[in-house]
Amino acid sequence: MSDFSFIANAHPAYIDSLYEQYLNNPEQIDETWSSFFKGFDYAHSTNGHEKSNGVASPSTFNKKEFQVLALINAYRGRGHLISTTNPIRPRIDRNPKLEIEDFYLSEADLDTVFNAATECGMDQPATLRDIIVHLKRIYGGNIGFEFQHVQQREKRRWLRTRVEQSRPEKDYNIPIDKKRRILEKLNEAVGFEKFLHTKYIGQKRFSLEGGESTIVALDAAINKGAEMGVEEVIIGMAHRGRLNVLANIMKKTYEQIFTEFEGTAIPDQSFGDGDVKYHLGYSSQVVTPTGKEVQLELTPNPSHLEAVDPVVEGYARAKADRLYKGDYDRILPILIHGDAAVAGQGIVFEVIQMSKLKGYNTGGTFHFVINNQIGFTTDFEDARSSTYCTGVASVVSAPVFHVNGDDPEAILYAVEMAMEFRQEFNTDVFIDMVCYRKHGHNEGDDPMFTQPDLYVAINVHPNPREIYIKELLEMGELPKQLADDLEKTYWADLQARLEEVKQHPLPYKSQEPEEEWEKLRHATVEDFKKSPVTGLEKATVEKILAHLNTIPSHFKPIPKVSRLLENNKKLLAKGMIDWATAELMAYGSILLEGKDVRMSGQDVQRGTFSHRHAVLHDAKTNEVLNRLDNIEATQGKFHIFNSLLSEFAVMGFEYGYSLAHPHNLIIWEAQFGDFFNGAQTIVDQFISAAESKWNRMSGLTLLLPHGYEGQGPEHSSARLERFLQNCADLNMIVANITAPANFFHLMRRQLAWEFRKPLVVMSPKSLLRHPECVSPLEAFEAGTNFHEVIDDVNVTDKEAKGIKRVLFCSGKIYYDLAQRKKDLNRSDVAIVRLEQLHPMPETQLEVILNRYKKAELFWVQEESANMGAWQYMKLNWEIDRNLQRISRRASASTAVGFKKIHDQQQEDILQKAFAE
Repeated sequence: MSDFSFIANAHPAYIDSLYEQYLNNPEQIDETWSSFFKGFDYAHSTNGHEKSNGVASPSTFNKKEFQVLALINAYRGRGHLISTTNPIRPRIDRNPKLEIEDFYLSEADLDTVFNAATECGMDQPATLRDIIVHLKRIYGGNIGFEFQHVQQREKRRWLRTRVEQSRPEKDYNIPIDKKRRILEKLNEAVGFEKFLHTKYIGQKRFSLEGGESTIVALDAAINKGAEMGVEEVIIGMAHRGRLNVLANIMKKTYEQIFTEFEGTAIPDQSFGDGDVKYHLGYSSQVVTPTGKEVQLELTPNPSHLEAVDPVVEGYARAKADRLYKGDYDRILPILIHGDAAVAGQGIVFEVIQMSKLKGYNTGGTFHFVINNQIGFTTDFEDARSSTYCTGVASVVSAPVFHVNGDDPEAILYAVEMAMEFRQEFNTDVFIDMVCYRKHGHNEGDDPMFTQPDLYVAINVHPNPREIYIKELLEMGELPKQLADDLEKTYWADLQARLEEVKQHPLPYKSQEPEEEWEKLRHATVEDFKKSPVTGLEKATVEKILAHLNTIPSHFKPIPKVSRLLENNKKLLAKGMIDWATAELMAYGSILLEGKDVRMSGQDVQRGTFSHRHAVLHDAKTNEVLNRLDNIEATQGKFHIFNSLLSEFAVMGFEYGYSLAHPHNLIIWEAQFGDFFNGAQTIVDQFISAAESKWNRMSGLTLLLPHGYEGQGPEHSSARLERFLQNCADLNMIVANITAPANFFHLMRRQLAWEFRKPLVVMSPKSLLRHPECVSPLEAFEAGTNFHEVIDDVNVTDKEAKGIKRVLFCSGKIYYDLAQRKKDLNRSDVAIVRLEQLHPMPETQLEVILNRYKKAELFWVQEESANMGAWQYMKLNWEIDRNLQRISRRASASTAVGFKKIHDQQQEDILQKAFAE
């Protein structure tokens, strides 16, 4: 089949002129048109028309064939605009321009036979009348095929061939066993909602009623995927229909669901607070009708619509990397969207935009939209500017199949084709199931307030199960006895659930990564009284350093990198290590233990501040050199990816990746620390609370450049206070490090513990090149560990008795204070660094405070009084000694925009800190 979309925009007179030129000399015209005419003449000649010298005779040629071809192509591109996909009301007239007059044809042409019929899947030439009927059946039925925006010709042809040659008319050629399966899934879906409505009247459950065919769709996607090699499916969805999915797709028993529903399921108070029933996740292993076993996982999610999308993608990618060796055909991410959310939430665009990138590709996501045509109380006309809620699909040329939610056979057909497309091309695909919402946003909400006309229609509309049974009986495809048996089974199952007949959960065998998680435990207060030893044998330190400072002889880095490496060698000759080297040493040591390190974010390969240079580029060939590859043959893999310019999606992706396996170090770095707040939802709803809500640990590390250096309000603060405000119940680690060796141990500690905690680091900027911010080699060697608190190394025990003032601080300001102390030669002041702010290192602080029993205590910070760590310190300072504050005044903005004012404020802090 040819692909001549350009014809639709060509005027007939122009086509006539080109054809005349073609007849005279085929080489005279553009190759694309010549190819078209040649193909058309071939089809023309094989249907009984004479040819002379290989060119069709113009006397027998009907030039209106081109207009018919343009009509056919227009149906392919705009036929979805007349499709009957809305089950509840007439669709909006989008003026699709599909009348014959739009193509310079008239009623006089309706009974003319055109060869163009063979171009749209018809077996032989046909009249224009029959061609139109055929096109309307294909493109104007209960499935609206939207694929002409797909840029890749191969994909577009695959879709068009599949659509036109299989002829998705009312009969989708579905065998009886699949029809029965459809009815069984509709029975389950409708029965579940009836059960809840009967047993829990008025309770909030976010019903699937009106969209019950979702269960048919998901079942079909899993079954078809399994036939084509899918072994695992990761599902992300919001609350609408989640309980139904848990029961009828994940096979969570009614008893398990309803103990949560009734509030009788008491969470283990040793680890957290739990969450509402329609946010919980679940894992299961199901067997498809063809005997294939599939691992299913429904990820837990917050109420923030679409926030789970990048988490699912990261989780799926990690599973693909670890369990399936990068074979994306074996694992399938499914994202279930609402129509208002998929159109309105920017995270959807970010996730779609990352779908084809090397560091974030998951082999194509199956997107399923439960299109209720309403968002809470907002009509769809007010919820988007695009024609469809799935407009974002065009970003990556993903096809969209719009389907009538009352036609489960059409849904099955579309889903199976979508799965075939995904497995063939490993790219995203969308199903937009147009349905309705039986109740309000939740069961206690009355939609008649805002959509009275719509809900008059909905209230009398039969459910998809009733419609399907009626159609099967009318078409004679469902024997009356079978229909009666299924009806009896449906009511018997419903009654059994009402009578609380016990169900047996499916057997479940943990995957290897799950077994690794099960070996871990939850943290206790005792774990934070002293960090585990994380130092390395001297030989290992030397091995890593030698590798980092050796470049292959053929590789020619740019001069600046060569100078950087030379400077590192000079520093190393003095027995000292800077920040960048300490960081790469930490990663290298983890790799040597056979574990993987994955890092992503904007500009992470080089580092925002040109410090990391984990990946080098040859100055002439642009060959790429990963400096942590090939330390030794058996090492783990170092994955480092410069991300797209996104925080929300990329942080969410890395969080999801961290959930898949506990023994890899997963890092997200912000370009500047304050940019993290573009991903505040991931921090608040997942990173800080997931262990408490869902019993899901994560060891994700966030590196957030932070420090006041006169760069203005946007690049000074990583909003330390926001993380500390979220801290409780040992939920995460928050650190502000001042020494390269301590950062080395902090990173290694992430995998040394018998539990996992998210780690948030206020990482340095100016300290990356500060001459004093270095650590001696012995600080990395065997027997050493992370220091939560660093006492003033210049104060002996004898001198400690004479200390009048102790300045507690964290981060960069330590170096300003240390320099001022040196300049003033103040031996009566001690400077103590809190490297770890949460959990508060109370045991370590107690030891230090006992050294300075008579001293005044001050907390010194660069941040404003209402920011930084001060409020947290006040809340958690349980020592019976007064702690005073020295800081900038409280302010609305994080920092001033004028360097002179910044310098003066910094000077004021230092003067107050050392006031006599």
